[in-house]
Amino acid sequence: MNQYFKNTWLGIYTVLVGMKITFKHLFTPAVTIQYPEVKLKLPERERNRLYVNMDDCIGCDQCSRACPVNCIEIETVKSITGEDLGTTSNGKKKALWVTKFNIDFAKCCYCQLCVFPCPTDCIYMTDVFEFSEYDRNNLVYKFATLTEEEASEKKLNFEKFTAEKEAQKAEAAAKQKDEQKPAS
Repeated sequence: MNQYFKNTWLGIYTVLVGMKITFKHLFTPAVTIQYPEVKLKLPERERNRLYVNMDDCIGCDQCSRACPVNCIEIETVKSITGEDLGTTSNGKKKALWVTKFNIDFAKCCYCQLCVFPCPTDCIYMTDVFEFSEYDRNNLVYKFATLTEEEASEKKLNFEKFTAEKEAQKAEAAAKQKDEQKPAS
């Protein structure tokens, strides 16, 4: 019988100890942040979504080569003579059309290794970190400013230009070969 009262007292005592802790925290102000409405200030060197300023991109492919997970896909076409691509904000002259610049954020590990090798500082991390999607294909961001028709036109123009150059070289080589033949 003595053990019964001892066990009952021990049960009530442990509940009171737990309630003491509960009541102690009940009247202190909450530190929980109401997330969608209130957001924490991010640290200065946060690593979030990448952004590419295509006006400054020269198509050097440095960022793609530095990426450890190969999530950056770049395709370029040389400009033909007479086309003026302009310059970047740093003053570098553009020589390539960037026909494709895709970043797959489903693969990206946000390591920021692609930011540092860029000579024109056109790729950088933003403070945007909320970009969830229902479809994984929507995580492939297309930064190229050329439409698919314009890109195929630029590729076709370059192919025509190189074919003409090759034909001119072959013609010049044949002409030079004819001039070198001894007169009989």
